[in-house]
Amino acid sequence: MKIERIELGLLRVPLKTPFKTALRTIDAVEDVVVRVHTDTGHIGHGEAAPTAVITGETRGSIIAAIDQVIGPRITGMEVADLNRILQVIHTSAERNTSAKAAVEIAVYDLWAQLYGAPLYRMLGGGDPVITTDITISVDYIDKMVADSLAAIDRGFESLKIKVGKEIGVDIERVKAIYAAVEGRARLRLDANQGWNAKQAVWAIRALEDAGVELELVEQPVRARDIEGMRYVTERVHTPIMADESVFGPAEVIDLLRMRAADIVNIKLMKTGGISNAIRVADIAALHGVECMIGCMIESSISVAAAVHVAVAKADIIRKVDLDGPSLAQYDPVDGGVTFNESEISIGDAPGLGIREIRGLQPLTA
Repeated sequence: MKIERIELGLLRVPLKTPFKTALRTIDAVEDVVVRVHTDTGHIGHGEAAPTAVITGETRGSIIAAIDQVIGPRITGMEVADLNRILQVIHTSAERNTSAKAAVEIAVYDLWAQLYGAPLYRMLGGGDPVITTDITISVDYIDKMVADSLAAIDRGFESLKIKVGKEIGVDIERVKAIYAAVEGRARLRLDANQGWNAKQAVWAIRALEDAGVELELVEQPVRARDIEGMRYVTERVHTPIMADESVFGPAEVIDLLRMRAADIVNIKLMKTGGISNAIRVADIAALHGVECMIGCMIESSISVAAAVHVAVAKADIIRKVDLDGPSLAQYDPVDGGVTFNESEISIGDAPGLGIREIRGLQPLTA
């Protein structure tokens, strides 16, 4: 099975409600889809989410990186030569992690198809059913409470609450949600780099003193402020999770050596795909630190790949935040992973199992 050509497309899927964080507000999944064609007729699928405020990538930069740099270098290579393909992808350009992830996902899809097995089995196997949380966007308190209750009614048992805009109001938001859902759902707080270190300690201690039990607080300080992360981690009881502070293996080694976080959030768009996601999980496991696996605003193409990784590395990836498809108005993908509210399950089809993507618009650089 040899790579013959790479085709790019744009996928746009409206969200059920606008997605609001301390960093941005968006109303649709609008991602670049990669289709890697082979001489055997097999097609591998991948996806890149343009997230300029996190990875620095735009739709244009992703298209150019794949079409002009990564794609030409892997065309003609044998899919069975997986490690060599991955090395070419990652040495083709600096950074560009989402572009690399999209191509990597498609290549892994083909690699598993080559051997006729679902990807998670090729990665080590596991129980092909997992449970995700759902995101509650930052908004007026009454709206966030209503959204939280609605999520519980849909069967979600873990809620990820977005905060990080106005710290005093943030505390009241969380108190109100906790009072409304206490005993019915676990709360995870995501500050999206919205506080400084002292603010974070003050806010988290205020919630702890008020009796609010949080499963974790995600990325309370700026991504590069590792000292600030450690400052917070050392001064609160609530577990602190690093997200934007950790892209790949090098950052996770530094973070864990400094004891700057209790949990690491893995995202394929940050790690540059599956291979480094697995490395991050393995490094965390060596340090006895658990991981969450998350996503950007992505469709069930790239999120499916994250699901396969989560299943294969379930011994260390113990928390799942793969709600991207649940936030969309519909799933444009036929086949692959099934997203049924909080429950996510993998079928028996080889690779990612994707048969068709509806509404895909052709793209050129």
